Amino acid sequence: MDLLTLLLLAVGLSMDAFAVSVSNGMSYKQYHRKQVISAAIAFGVFQGLMPALGYLGGRAFAEMITAVDHWLALILLGFIGGKMVKESLEELRNPSDEIKDAERTFTFRLLIMQAIATSIDALAVGISLAALNVNIFTAAAFITLVTTVCCLFGGALGKKFGELLSTKATLAGGLILVGIGLKIFVEHMFF
Repeated sequence: MDLLTLLLLAVGLSMDAFAVSVSNGMSYKQYHRKQVISAAIAFGVFQGLMPALGYLGGRAFAEMITAVDHWLALILLGFIGGKMVKESLEELRNPSDEIKDAERTFTFRLLIMQAIATSIDALAVGISLAALNVNIFTAAAFITLVTTVCCLFGGALGKKFGELLSTKATLAGGLILVGIGLKIFVEHMFF
C-alpha cells in the first residue's frame, strides 16, 4: 500500500473521531488542553489498535465484526448523544441549575466509550489489510498519528464553537453524536 492510499485510509478512519472531538469541545465546559490531548491520544490509539486487532483476527472474525459494528456504534453514540441532548434541554429550561453542569463531566469512562464507538469499523479495515499483506505495524502507527492530529484540531475547533454557542453547544454536540451513530448505522445497513 502506497503512502497516499494509507494517508487517505487514515484520514477516512479518523473522521468519526474528529467529529466526536469537535462535539466534546463544544459540549464540555471543563474540556481544556489536558482533555483535548488525552482524547486525541485515546482516539488515535484506538484507531490504530483496532486495525491491528482486525489484522490479527483474520477472516474468520470478519463476519462477526461487520455483523455488529454498526449496532455498537449506534447504541454507544446514541446513548451518549441522547443523554447530552436530554441534559441540555433540561438546562435550557432551568439555566441556573448547577447540578446539571456537574452531571455533564468528561470522564475517562466516557472517553473510552467514545474511542471504542468511533473505532469499531477500523477492526474490519484491519481484516482487509491482512488480505492485502500490508505491514500492519506501519499502517497502525500511521493511522494512530493521523487520527491524533485530526482530533487535536477537532477538540480545539469544538472548544471555539462551544464558546460561541454557549448553552446550545451541548445540544449541538449531542445531536452530532447521535448523527454520527446514525450515519455509521445507515452506511453499514444500506450501502
